[in-house]
Amino acid sequence: MAVPSGCRHPAWFLLSLLLGLLLWGRRRRGWDPRHCPTDLRGRTAIVTGANSGIGKCVALELARRNARTILACRSLERGRAALDEIRAVTGNAAVLLRELDTASLASVRAFARSVLREEPRLDVLVLNAGVTGLPFAVTAEGLEETFATNYVGPFLLTNLLLELLKASAPARVVTVASFRHRAGTADGRFLTGQRRPRGGDAAYSSSKLMAVIFSTELARRLRGTGVTSNAVSPGVVSTNIMRHFSWAARALFTLLRPFLKSAEQGALSTIYCAVSEEAAGITGKYFNSDCALELPSEAARDARLARELWDETERVTGLSCGPRC
Repeated sequence: MAVPSGCRHPAWFLLSLLLGLLLWGRRRRGWDPRHCPTDLRGRTAIVTGANSGIGKCVALELARRNARTILACRSLERGRAALDEIRAVTGNAAVLLRELDTASLASVRAFARSVLREEPRLDVLVLNAGVTGLPFAVTAEGLEETFATNYVGPFLLTNLLLELLKASAPARVVTVASFRHRAGTADGRFLTGQRRPRGGDAAYSSSKLMAVIFSTELARRLRGTGVTSNAVSPGVVSTNIMRHFSWAARALFTLLRPFLKSAEQGALSTIYCAVSEEAAGITGKYFNSDCALELPSEAARDARLARELWDETERVTGLSCGPRC
């Protein structure tokens, strides 16, 4: 496979280096979890996509704070490795592994059934599992794969667990989104592949926009229940999320790794919303990678669009209605 001619030009390398230096320079000291006294003993948390990267770091921190921590992973093999590591580091035996593929509605329903059957409470739900760089593909259930993984599956999972969350209130739902939601478009036809977003990896940006919209609309529907819902951006993080891209894109990403946030740093905004005293009671907001409140895109704040997208997602997931609250 040939490298695109634009990528061979010296200016490409210089621009990439400049971007890396800019990202490195923007890294600030934000909230420090070591100064947060929250103990989660007696509470239960679920982290999707917890076998690596940001998800594993979040699960590790929750387990360190004595939460009963459920690792919801697509790959049981990688999940077991994360399970063993987290138990060893934290000494918390109440770290569990459960299979969950958010691209599959059947898997989401099976996972939710097991949680409702086995868990008397749920205090923290972290919707972290996500994918980027996938080619266009429609699943056997009729959903476009990137949108199913990043948005539709988490939407269904949250709705299926809502009554348990409300019964455990105060509880928190944290959606891991991205600053790239600002480049996205929210169109219900994307969910089933009837229409494709235009642009390089536009499906990822659009799915993350939908995730922010969902988080905000969920907060509106849960008002007064004691369950909060917030979306976060982890920033530009050095994880394995680029594994589905071309070798040229992966090489460029590798070159920039020294200037990017580590998985531990990228997890901070999620951990902040999940456990911090400062975030208690805050709902319907978007936090940037420095754990600071930030206005999301205009589309993410469009109430009419949020209702329309919610209704369409209910339809494709087979839910008869949204949260009854």
